[in-house]
Amino acid sequence: MTQQDFIRLRNGTDVRGTALAGVKDDPVTLTDEAVLCIAKAFCVWAAQKTGVAAPTIAIGHDSRLSADRIVSLAAEGIAACGGNVLLTGLSSTPSMFMLLQEEGLADASIMVTASHLPYQKNGLKFFLKEGGLEGTDVAEVLELAAKGAFPQGKGTVSSHSYIEKYAADLVKKVRAACGEEKPLTGKRIVVDAGNGAGGFYADLVLKPLGADTTGSQFLDPDGNFPNHIPNPENEQAMRSVCEAVRSNNADFGIIFDTDVDRAGAVSPDGEEINRNRLIALISAILLRERPGAYIVTDSVTSDGLTQFIRAHGGIHHRFKRGYKNVINESKRLNAEGKYSPLAIETSGHAALKENYFLDDGAYLVTRLLIALAGCAKEGKDLMALIADLPEPAEAAEIRLNFAPGTDFKSLGAGVLDEFRAYVAETDGLSLAPDSYEGVRVNFDKDHGEGWALVRMSLHEPIMPVNVESNRAGGTEVIVAELLAFLGKYSFLDTAKLKNYHKE
Repeated sequence: MTQQDFIRLRNGTDVRGTALAGVKDDPVTLTDEAVLCIAKAFCVWAAQKTGVAAPTIAIGHDSRLSADRIVSLAAEGIAACGGNVLLTGLSSTPSMFMLLQEEGLADASIMVTASHLPYQKNGLKFFLKEGGLEGTDVAEVLELAAKGAFPQGKGTVSSHSYIEKYAADLVKKVRAACGEEKPLTGKRIVVDAGNGAGGFYADLVLKPLGADTTGSQFLDPDGNFPNHIPNPENEQAMRSVCEAVRSNNADFGIIFDTDVDRAGAVSPDGEEINRNRLIALISAILLRERPGAYIVTDSVTSDGLTQFIRAHGGIHHRFKRGYKNVINESKRLNAEGKYSPLAIETSGHAALKENYFLDDGAYLVTRLLIALAGCAKEGKDLMALIADLPEPAEAAEIRLNFAPGTDFKSLGAGVLDEFRAYVAETDGLSLAPDSYEGVRVNFDKDHGEGWALVRMSLHEPIMPVNVESNRAGGTEVIVAELLAFLGKYSFLDTAKLKNYHKE
């Protein structure tokens, strides 16, 4: 493999690639050689960073079909460099960080996962005791992998399941907060794990707290994902869990992504608590505890959410998409003396200051359940906490593809620069003052009564367009305005904008 082959495997702060053959036009890139070299490189890198000559590195995995192969190769590579391996079996991504906080278990860890990507994909996430690696760290590991100069050694390989301890700690947290052994007694709570790694939550967290988990579905790990993609942002997945809540008359619903670093929820009436509603709910809980806090979100959150956070005594701080971006921004605010307890994306990635700023779907849900139990004690409905959230009449995300083979990054940057200038000189349109990525535009009552965000995808040749309006038919007006400008670029496929306008 060339250095460029290794570099192509970096996806932000992760390594990701195709791990299974058989999908047309998607050749295997996470080869045996790649996994071996990357594992060896991480062992060398971790030894340098921790100062431990023969580090113990824990390896866990989600339910993907290629997990056994990759875990086996990673363990072989680490041991061959003199590192010691601790195999944790089926795990969640957050648990692979939390085990590093246990004295004497491991010095670093690897989670084998590709989150919500299709079944043929897989990848590796890396942790030290201080947190997940940054993109620059992953780049260093891949450079070491490409050089291929590794020490020789003979490390040990042992096994130790940690998910039980991780779950038990969540149970302890709820009991301590509620002052009861089984504070969820009388509550029916449905869990949808999508056949990923989140099935443990029903048996190891909810049942010990007294919850009735009747109606929970797809708890068994199956890397074919036969029922739906484990992804709170997937429409089919959300429809499935919402229906499960309604048909079982549940008090609450929970859905996890494959590796449990993201979550969504469902209210008793079967309506999804996702995106702006999820952010509003956890924000309301945190702001009741400490008003005046900064809530850091990604850039596509609604103006209604801003109003809600302000009304509940908080400050809404939008920032760039990417869970590491919002987490690092929240950390920066805290370092400046501006208390920020939460960094959260509309995708369901949520990191709380009280929990090491770890994006942990199970911890987020546990926080919601503590509030659920507290509201029940007071004879209140949890959803009353967001009853005053102003929600848009319409919302849409339209993803525009660049023509194959084009320099989409340069072309996209040019489009955004020209769009910014266009907005500045167009009546009824105005640039939003808190735009941290792309171009966020406010549209007045005569031009759709809402807002749009035109930006570049973090990793793909795609220009996503997010649109919201406060009146029926408003998004169509806004999309027509956008099409009038974006339609002139031959390298940008605006068919979805045209079709939306026709609808």
